[in-house]
Amino acid sequence: MTMKAKENAQVRYEELAAIDKQHFMHPTSSFKQQQEKGPGFIFTEGKGIYLKDIRGKQVIDGLSSLWNVNIGHGREELGQAAMDQMKKLAFSSTFSTNSHEPAIMLAEKVAQMTPGDLTMTFFTSGGSDANDTAFKTSRQYWRLKGKTDKKKIISRNKSYHGVSVGASSATGLPGFRNFPSLAPDFYYVDSSIQALKEMIAREGAETIAAFISEPIQGSGGVNLPPDNYFNQVREICDQNEILFIADEVITGFGRTGTNFGIENFEAVPDMMVIAKGISSGYAPIGGMVISEKIKKELIELTEGVYMHGYTYSGHPMCCAVALKNLEIIEEENMIENVRNMGAELQNGFKWLAQRHEEIGNIRGIGLLGAVEILKDKETNTRFADPVSVKVVEEALNHGLLARSIIYEGQDTLAFAPPFCINKDEVETIISIIDKSLTEVKKKDLK
Repeated sequence: MTMKAKENAQVRYEELAAIDKQHFMHPTSSFKQQQEKGPGFIFTEGKGIYLKDIRGKQVIDGLSSLWNVNIGHGREELGQAAMDQMKKLAFSSTFSTNSHEPAIMLAEKVAQMTPGDLTMTFFTSGGSDANDTAFKTSRQYWRLKGKTDKKKIISRNKSYHGVSVGASSATGLPGFRNFPSLAPDFYYVDSSIQALKEMIAREGAETIAAFISEPIQGSGGVNLPPDNYFNQVREICDQNEILFIADEVITGFGRTGTNFGIENFEAVPDMMVIAKGISSGYAPIGGMVISEKIKKELIELTEGVYMHGYTYSGHPMCCAVALKNLEIIEEENMIENVRNMGAELQNGFKWLAQRHEEIGNIRGIGLLGAVEILKDKETNTRFADPVSVKVVEEALNHGLLARSIIYEGQDTLAFAPPFCINKDEVETIISIIDKSLTEVKKKDLK
């Protein structure tokens, strides 16, 4: 970029930043930080694993933006799919049994990919409303079966299920529930089977509609379940007539090296919630997938109209984009690359741990991974000031956009790069973290 181009870019940045501060209310952001500093980045383009901002700075997108740009940035085929569909049919409602080809074909594709007998999909605009749909449907299911007391939803501590009223209420990170008048009948357990059993015994199985869990917790710290956890969950849910909902919003469509994260643990849920990776973030779409058993009973027991639906349920353009996205993942063997590059990422974490005694627990599956930072590994003591936040800030100087997770006293660096990443790019990420942690350690760690 020439000096004149840089000057023009800076002028444009300042113009847009002023408008941003005046008119754009950012999601999950600090109001004060926005007003004091303006937008962190104003991105203008992306290609592969890289993003570029208006002032010409290029960074590696180490978290696939929000765990969602799975196939990578800049895939023109998805833009073409969107344009082609909008030329033919930009929108038509799927209410009152009306339909269109993209929604029909995407529902079939999802049924082909999901494990077990998960066969029917209700489409939404994203993960939060997909989870709300699952909660609403699970309660209605039991109501139709005459078990009207089965309303309670159990989720796990450190879980994240979205920010709509119902999804916030299910989220096991208290900060996301720090709003008045959230939904009742949501309960939380730790990640032990014993805790789940005790909750069911205390509340009564006859009052519990569903248990929801991410196969691997994402925003809560990339936390893997204990051994044999989901097989036992499946048994407990069956024994107590409780529906098991798998939240695959982050882990779905290849992120863990399988189509869905739950497949790593050989359990099949009654319902599955999907979003993010179904379109790689190129279009807003999510969904709830239900089992053949639930489908048949809903059909048999529901009289009249099922009074639940969103304006954009099964939006034709979003469905067309999702279909093209899934086609690319399949044709380019991206899930195999996830497995291979996931192994490289974990090897990189191990190398970092050898170089830095502050790196504690290393975890992950596929291209979903994390490293924990500890002051003392033997006592599991953390630094008073989270180090991961400082490492992320330093990494930006070296061209890496990473994620720190400090909820519930954690100090974790999380990674979920796009599926198109190669070995050299994985090594670049590891090298940047190495440099960044080294720089941070030169300062006073408390």
